[in-house]
Amino acid sequence: MPDFIDLRSDTVTKPSPAMRSAMAAAEVGDDVFGDDPTVIALQERAAELTGKPAALYVASGTMGNLVSHMSHVPRGGEIIADAGAHLVQLEAGGYAVITGATLRPIAAGADGTWDFETLRAAFRPDDDHQPPTALVTIENTHSPTMGRPLTADYTSQVATIAHEQAVPLHVDGARLFNSVVAQDTTAAALLADADSATFCLSKGLGCPVGSLVIGSPEFIDRARRARKLVGGAMRQAGIIAAAGLVALGPGPNGMIERLADDHTNATALAEGLAAMDGIVGLDPAAITTNYIVFGLRPRPGQDLLDAREAFMAETGSRGLAYTQYPSGRVRALTHYGIERTDIERALEITRHALAAVGLSAATV
Repeated sequence: MPDFIDLRSDTVTKPSPAMRSAMAAAEVGDDVFGDDPTVIALQERAAELTGKPAALYVASGTMGNLVSHMSHVPRGGEIIADAGAHLVQLEAGGYAVITGATLRPIAAGADGTWDFETLRAAFRPDDDHQPPTALVTIENTHSPTMGRPLTADYTSQVATIAHEQAVPLHVDGARLFNSVVAQDTTAAALLADADSATFCLSKGLGCPVGSLVIGSPEFIDRARRARKLVGGAMRQAGIIAAAGLVALGPGPNGMIERLADDHTNATALAEGLAAMDGIVGLDPAAITTNYIVFGLRPRPGQDLLDAREAFMAETGSRGLAYTQYPSGRVRALTHYGIERTDIERALEITRHALAAVGLSAATV
């Protein structure tokens, strides 16, 4: 059990002993020249799992999305994306700064999906005054709705609408394998109708660094050139790619199937939190993967953000870290390295912190 329980994100995982051993023993080459055997093996494994012909290893999920946009979207083109997606909120505007694209955001419903008529209306007409729609992107799992998994059928319907307009579909699958496990399906099934996708190794899969971009050989060729342009080409990258091979591999050291433990722990955490006086806006039945967001109920006359700051300071001093949103809400993600005993301890710390800062069930 860790001395400090870090629930800020599933990016805080530490590599497993099997990963560390694989990294130390990795056979390497020069990936810029395309001859690092471990990187090649990782890319082949990613393509196999996702049912796509080719893959490219990149440094991060943000880089994976960026080079995908650069490969699909001409300068001046427009991307249709979810208004709350990582691309829109947390990628430093790379779609505009580097790709030279505009954005057409659409708000998703409570289930993480778009209204299809709203989507159809978002495509630009053939008009010199407007940017041409060049790409549709969706995020699976859908982080704005607490990591809700999107189905293969929904993705297929979005792809059909995009393809009717001769526009490709890209899936930001940062937590793709959480969606796979939650739905008891395969990555290939979820991505069958997508033209390209990314997924992260450095979240619940527990690797220290890296993401994969997948798609057609022609798309991957363009993405490789884009990766070079943004400074993402690496040399003896097999040392870090080796951890990805462990994570994606079968057998006891693989990290995909164990994501189910994170989902179970998240549900247990949500059930405990929802029962506490001072916690609001959390329905445990809505937890489908490893993602939890909840609100705090301040006492009469107490400012919400001040209450949240006091709560965060108190939990931190007791050895528990959550993430705070600007809205005043709080986020927790379960991940590799967090066990059921840590969940029980986190609940106890939270209960004491709520009492210590005077949060109660009183109406604001």
